[in-house]
Amino acid sequence: MLARRDLLKAGFAGLTTLGLPVLGMASVGRADDWLFSAVDDAEGHKVLGYVPATGERFRIAVSERCHGGCRRPGHAQAVLFARRPGRSMHVIAPGDRREMARIEAGAGHHFYGHGAFSPDGRYLYATVNRIDDGAGLIRGFDAERDYALHDELELGGIGPHELRLMPDGETLAVGLGGIRTHPDYDRVKLNLDDMAPALLMVNRHSGEIHERHVPSHHQLSCRHLDVGPDGTVIAGYQFQGPAWERHPLLARRAPDGGFQELALPDELTDELRHYTASIAVARDVPRVLVTAPRGHKVVMLDSRDGRLVASHGIQDAAGALADGQGGFWVSSGRGDFYRVAGDGSAPERLEHLALSWDNHLT
Repeated sequence: MLARRDLLKAGFAGLTTLGLPVLGMASVGRADDWLFSAVDDAEGHKVLGYVPATGERFRIAVSERCHGGCRRPGHAQAVLFARRPGRSMHVIAPGDRREMARIEAGAGHHFYGHGAFSPDGRYLYATVNRIDDGAGLIRGFDAERDYALHDELELGGIGPHELRLMPDGETLAVGLGGIRTHPDYDRVKLNLDDMAPALLMVNRHSGEIHERHVPSHHQLSCRHLDVGPDGTVIAGYQFQGPAWERHPLLARRAPDGGFQELALPDELTDELRHYTASIAVARDVPRVLVTAPRGHKVVMLDSRDGRLVASHGIQDAAGALADGQGGFWVSSGRGDFYRVAGDGSAPERLEHLALSWDNHLT
């Protein structure tokens, strides 16, 4: 296992040339140092706050299994969303190591596990299901009014999952999964024969859908995505059809709006077992990391053209997050925590915790 002093060297190497500040030991524990993840441990469902450089951490018990999360710009807050399917989102204050608030999706609604803030940190946008008719929505919450419901945008489809704010600050990239669920049936997928997934570009004020990119097969559920600083979007699919079929599992939306699915080598595609999870686009290097927990793989791409850079085996690879220093943090459902360098070299296991990380890091 890599010692933390070596981790610090690896994580902060090259910061002078990149023009980034070096985080000294005096800064450990600041709000900007923390990452967050939903986890399960022997006691149940938790939200984990974690500082990779030091191992500093805390856990907060939550009522439901959570999934993804987002940071509130300009504030020492993070929000984690229940997923399976869940009705609550949890506002976390890392400085106080506590849950500040628990906000409900609203009567007749449930969350899909992801959200994104407006650039000023005032409005939180979350993907939501309207249970009665299965309509996919984005609900806006006003963080300055105790996260009161502010707005509701109809998406003209079912099962919105992950969403991210585009660099213009006005557009939300949304993975429309196309799968209908209902809290009474846990995670049962109720409409596999007539799924209609898409990657959407949505105006966060009006709800106008500027772009709708449709996968090459109606059972390629568009689930997770991340956005680069130039407007590149990398989206991941989960195929809901027969196990013996082979389909692309990744797509790229270019800064000019062009859309293409990305072909990986057939053997690697088969190894991913129809399932991608977390996607992280680096801001400082042209790299993307994708986790595939069912295939026990991570895949690294060049964000400029979708070219395969490397793939590595990581058991139950779960969350991925760009570390801001040319590489990525990766968690595992087996409790391990890794760093993957942007040059495509083999992952370095940094720590093992007695818990199961969920599929996303914030």
